[in-house]
Amino acid sequence: MAKKISRREAIKTLGITSLIAPSLMNFTANISDKIIELPSELYYQNIDFIEPLTCVIIGGGNRGWAYATFAEQNPNMMKVIGVAEPVKIRRDKFKDAHNIPEENIFETWEQVFEKPKFADFVIISTWDRLHYAPAMKALEMGYNVLLEKAIAQSWEQCQNILNQSKKNNGIVGICHVLRYTPYFNKMREVIQTGEIGDVISIQHLEPIGNIHFSHSFVRGNWRNEKESTPSLLSKSCHDLDIIYWLLDKKCKQVSSFGSLNYFNKANSPMGSAKKCTGGCEVESKCTYSAKRIYFDKKEWGVSHLIDLQPWDSEKVMKALNEGPYGNCVFQNDNDVVDHQIVNMVFEDNTTAAFSMEAHTSYSGRRTRIMGTLGDIIGDENNLTVSNFNTRESITFQSSELKNQFSSSGHGGGDHGLLFNFLNAVYHNDSSLLSSTIENSMESHYIGFKAEESRNNNGKLINL
Repeated sequence: MAKKISRREAIKTLGITSLIAPSLMNFTANISDKIIELPSELYYQNIDFIEPLTCVIIGGGNRGWAYATFAEQNPNMMKVIGVAEPVKIRRDKFKDAHNIPEENIFETWEQVFEKPKFADFVIISTWDRLHYAPAMKALEMGYNVLLEKAIAQSWEQCQNILNQSKKNNGIVGICHVLRYTPYFNKMREVIQTGEIGDVISIQHLEPIGNIHFSHSFVRGNWRNEKESTPSLLSKSCHDLDIIYWLLDKKCKQVSSFGSLNYFNKANSPMGSAKKCTGGCEVESKCTYSAKRIYFDKKEWGVSHLIDLQPWDSEKVMKALNEGPYGNCVFQNDNDVVDHQIVNMVFEDNTTAAFSMEAHTSYSGRRTRIMGTLGDIIGDENNLTVSNFNTRESITFQSSELKNQFSSSGHGGGDHGLLFNFLNAVYHNDSSLLSSTIENSMESHYIGFKAEESRNNNGKLINL
């Protein structure tokens, strides 16, 4: 494993004033002083690239497009020169936006590697089940890799990718974008300053939202473990990673409980049908009516149905009639759990409790961190730090915690990740990257072991 280097050491090495977190100089040692100044804009120091790093996007869906937009906004750092995507309308969109030559436009990931290496790195943003093979091949051919989470479908595959990266001296970054948001960086900064003393325990909740869950994990691409990964890994490996990252300690023990309680055939209403548009007698009253969600109110993900095309009622209805997003949520092939708790014991007996919940009317991660001198409460909108001695507190608003990439997805995390990855690749130094595969595998290991526990009646697993 590469030598561990702190973010502050990386910043010092590069001579960069501020890379991720707001300056610690602006955070006083005691909340009661009330003179904390929050920088008006959290910023990244630009790097003077001699020429932009080139990349190939493998998987031109929403995530691939989100990362590719970094090149449009920062042409001195990154240039997209190839794309592999089976859907023509997506390939055409990339071609037009990035002026990609015809010889570098591919339908499958395999076709990319039929050519000699022609870019500095690849971004793999395919379905989860298609992460492993292209990652292994890319590293074999000498590419650096930015890989969407989950890393792979099994722990063995994750280890193989890590070993391949070491064998070929490739940098592999994992898209744990929450590490790069100003909000979570401020949370980590408060812990590292010692403002709340030693962390004793963490409670963390991811409220996915009932419609979001039905879209992605009941009808969508992540509904089935064999086709994807367990929902704990496909959705909430972000959260396990944040807990590990905040504590900066190894997890010693884990146990987990969870199941698919609601979105199954046992809860199918009388008179329902396999398709919401196929004669369902209760469709008009159903919370999860595909017709209401996608057609009438256009609440969620219409672009998934007709793929980047302008709204067209006939096309949307055809997609509901023929595609997975028109399926009844109680009569589908989904098998991932809709609620799960994970209990963890870290070094120094620090404890953490995580809960992933589908059945919520709201979203936005909730975090409570209990320390010996104070505590932190956050909901991704506000972050409140309290001092036990003075009984005073201060609240940071996410709207004030900004960086130059805040307009990108995940509160600035998408493009913050790209900057950090490009910096590491440009200097050929993986220690400059926060979410290396080595780092990210720590939280993935917790996830895989939590699944082992859940499938064994909550058995306590020693890591």
